[in-house]
Amino acid sequence: MQLTRYKLGDLIVQRREKNKNFDVPIRGVSKEGFIKPKQQEADTSIYNVFYRNDFVFNPARMELNSIALNLEFEKALCSSLYEVFYVKDESVVLPEYLNLHIKRDEFARYCDYIGLGSAREYCRFANIAGYEIDLPSIDKQHEIVEADRLIKRRISLNERMIQHLEATAQALYRKMFVDNIDKENLPDGWRMGTLGEVADIKGGKRLPKGEELQIEKSSHPYIKVADMCTYKYVILNREIQYVCDDVQKLIHQYIVSTDDIILSIVGTIGNVNVIDESLDGANLTENCVKLINLRNISNSYLYSFLVSKEGKSIIEQSIVGGVQGKLPIYNIEKIELLIPSQKAINDFNLKMGIIDMDLKIRLKENSKLIELQSLLLAKMGQ
Repeated sequence: MQLTRYKLGDLIVQRREKNKNFDVPIRGVSKEGFIKPKQQEADTSIYNVFYRNDFVFNPARMELNSIALNLEFEKALCSSLYEVFYVKDESVVLPEYLNLHIKRDEFARYCDYIGLGSAREYCRFANIAGYEIDLPSIDKQHEIVEADRLIKRRISLNERMIQHLEATAQALYRKMFVDNIDKENLPDGWRMGTLGEVADIKGGKRLPKGEELQIEKSSHPYIKVADMCTYKYVILNREIQYVCDDVQKLIHQYIVSTDDIILSIVGTIGNVNVIDESLDGANLTENCVKLINLRNISNSYLYSFLVSKEGKSIIEQSIVGGVQGKLPIYNIEKIELLIPSQKAINDFNLKMGIIDMDLKIRLKENSKLIELQSLLLAKMGQ
């Protein structure tokens, strides 16, 4: 692929337009894109105006890639602390192609390197203007942008279906075990119990002092709270890091197995996931516990309880401490829950099996699509 090198400053123009009483949306910007501002009422007369296909960035957060391309609004406002630019000639570089380029890790590292200031580093328009970028032909740019769009559309479609499947699973749980259930008059074979009765609760392990996680893939993944997701299954993905063989020898007994339930107990407390087979044998952080050796219930039932409105409320009430809260194992063991009959559990498992199969397929497909997307970005400058 033939490439032509440019300086970013030769491709873009800074926009310096201030608000003139426009009644238009106001947005902040983060690594994920545009966000609603924290401060709802403010003097917007000094705010910057930006238009469709404009880039908006936060000079104080560029090392975190806090920059976004506006594809949503015809006109909008952003804080005067932000800076705005647009592509000078779209026959040379497409805004969406440029957006893909500056979302690469290389651009964030460049911004981190040249950030200026003392107490707080800034990377302004004049700084990023010196960034060098290799561009293919405009036709090739169109091909890459379209490929990225297709990947994003498929990811978005899967995410909507995943959310629907999760909602369906929770609705099924509530129909069978919450709605119209009187705890004082339970059906035959049903009873109330505690989590400690139906599961063993084991902690994870802190990395040995001085040891660090590795980016390079190995056979020893290390699951952190940050690796937990909002959906049921946590699967092996490109964000998960690893421990080396020597560290593995020290912490090898603190691992998880397929279908174990993990629960975060420090920091972001109350995240719940089920371990996918792709992470069988992975190491578990000390900031989580695993719920294993289930008795009289299934992992699908226990997961559904823990992520239900009632389960979340009980977990929140079980946290101890102030600013640095923690969910101790002895409080987890005391959590009260309904223990249905084995027949009811089996009926629930049968229905959940169909939902889980579809859920796993879509989660794994999205993981592969994200890897494909990263590969596409990595090859842009080659």
